[in-house]
Amino acid sequence: MTPSVPVRPAAWLPTALAALAVASLAGLPFLTLAPNRLVPGSPVGCGLSGAAAGMLAVAAAWLLAGPGRPGRAGIALAVSLAAWGALLLGAGRAAANLVAGQPPAARAALGSGAWLAGLALAGLVAESARAALPRRGGFVAVLLLVGLSTLAGLADFLDALSLAVEYRARAASIGTAFVQHLGLAGASLALALVVAGPLALLHLRGGPASRLADGLLNGIQVVPALALFAALVAGLSALLALVPALRSVGLAAIGPTPAVIGTAAYLGLPLVRGLAAGLAGVDPDVLAAARAMGLTPRQVLLRVRLPLGAPVLIGALRVAAVQSIGLATLGGLVGAGGLGAVVFEGMAQFAQDLILLGALPVIGLALAVDAGLALLTGARIAGETA
Repeated sequence: MTPSVPVRPAAWLPTALAALAVASLAGLPFLTLAPNRLVPGSPVGCGLSGAAAGMLAVAAAWLLAGPGRPGRAGIALAVSLAAWGALLLGAGRAAANLVAGQPPAARAALGSGAWLAGLALAGLVAESARAALPRRGGFVAVLLLVGLSTLAGLADFLDALSLAVEYRARAASIGTAFVQHLGLAGASLALALVVAGPLALLHLRGGPASRLADGLLNGIQVVPALALFAALVAGLSALLALVPALRSVGLAAIGPTPAVIGTAAYLGLPLVRGLAAGLAGVDPDVLAAARAMGLTPRQVLLRVRLPLGAPVLIGALRVAAVQSIGLATLGGLVGAGGLGAVVFEGMAQFAQDLILLGALPVIGLALAVDAGLALLTGARIAGETA
């Protein structure tokens, strides 16, 4: 088996990320202080902790962009994680100082400088992890960032931030929405896979039916989401009026049913294209040899096409899984619940923290799923080349 060799990222990328972090901390508001959750706050600059985070970011970039030496990427990973931690702890401590002595409704929120610097530092952590662990770097970076942030939250270092205050007030409903979101995304992906499998096989054969299916899948992609969900609600209402017995099996015009169908419809094109490409990418000589050995078409599919096309198939699944998590947010428009309902509630109330409480878990979940499936793809490829 070929050993994992540390690789250096492009020299300009760590430098650009460190520059973005420093510029954001120096030139943009680190926090904002507002009398309540609904009004804009007054900007507040970063203190010594922000300066420390910027200096650590520069050090991590220098380690990554400098001459390659054994262990240098690992040190860069530790330094970039320290910068991330300094940013978190600095924001929490500064927020606690700001709200001390203020009315209970006062809120100290993260400013644009903290958000941009956090994004840049997360990029530095990811680049350092990829340099140290080329095959597992993305997954390790997500675990480290989420783990460090979770530890800071559990240790009450972030309690004074307005996002934490909003979460404490809605912890139960956010947890329920998260579970609902997972259910919507998983059901949509499962439904799309059930439909995409036969369509991918049809795509391999070609012919008028395949072209018709491709046309329908392409047409769905250009339909705006709001229009598609509205059409599904109207269509399901008409169907249930004609066949009321369908209500007994759980179908409804409002709720998870149109959300799952609509999301699955958007997943159809990438899944069918990816599955068909994976199945068709097998060397023709290998297929000819399999047929010469007496394998039936079904055996060729199960024993030859699927195993050899697995990297491409997993890649298509990776795209569809991430897309399903994002599109499931639209389920809030049709009463399906999930994190989308939290986002739209926050938009209706002009409450930025509530919007973030719905959006941030979606982003984190999508990144975690993408990193996990990327790790699975890398492990599959590594096993084949071992």
